[in-house]
Amino acid sequence: MTCKMCNGGMFLGLVAAGALTASAISLSNTSVFAQTAAPAKAEPPAKDVKKEQKVATAKVGETAPDFTLTDTDGKTVSLAEWTKSGNTVVLEWFNPGCPFIVKHHEKNPTFANLSKEFKDKKVAFLAINTGASKADLAKAKKDWNIAYPVALDTDGKVSKMYGAKTTPHCFVIAADGKLVYSGAIDNDSDMAKAGDKNYVKAALDEILAGKKVTTAETKPYGCPVKYQN
Repeated sequence: MTCKMCNGGMFLGLVAAGALTASAISLSNTSVFAQTAAPAKAEPPAKDVKKEQKVATAKVGETAPDFTLTDTDGKTVSLAEWTKSGNTVVLEWFNPGCPFIVKHHEKNPTFANLSKEFKDKKVAFLAINTGASKADLAKAKKDWNIAYPVALDTDGKVSKMYGAKTTPHCFVIAADGKLVYSGAIDNDSDMAKAGDKNYVKAALDEILAGKKVTTAETKPYGCPVKYQN
């Protein structure tokens, strides 16, 4: 910026290398002072709400997250409907290609025996899968004579809510909607032999007797839960 004074008049000449945003000019008989305003502060980037949202996971002692899924027969299964009807609910994360699922459905009738034992005691069972096809799940249900629904959690939403880690990973939900057990089906992670302590059975026995579950959490074992997305 240049300034020239001629014949008592004042001429202001501007040489602009770029656009000026603002200026404050002070004049006297002999000088001109110019100041360019500081550029405006950039606005902080908008927050990505989706990234900030955390997936809620089920916690023992708290109300279990509700969900509605569709099973291999095309029927809707709802946790809320079961508990409102006074049912205790057993969830089993399921994958027919996992040797630990084969262990408890083919080599040992662990889950079949449980469902039979508690069939008339208002206990509902549900197997949940994230990765296998509907056809493969339906075949496994038929081959292993699974008497309860096998539901598809294709987007993994329910599995993530519950923090399902392995197949099997079991959860027991009392009729009041509270999660009372989370963990392994039993105490033996051998790929063939069933354990001598069935944690799910123990939890069911205590809940139905009006008692607090003694062993409310154990470390699940099996194959990692597979997510398509």
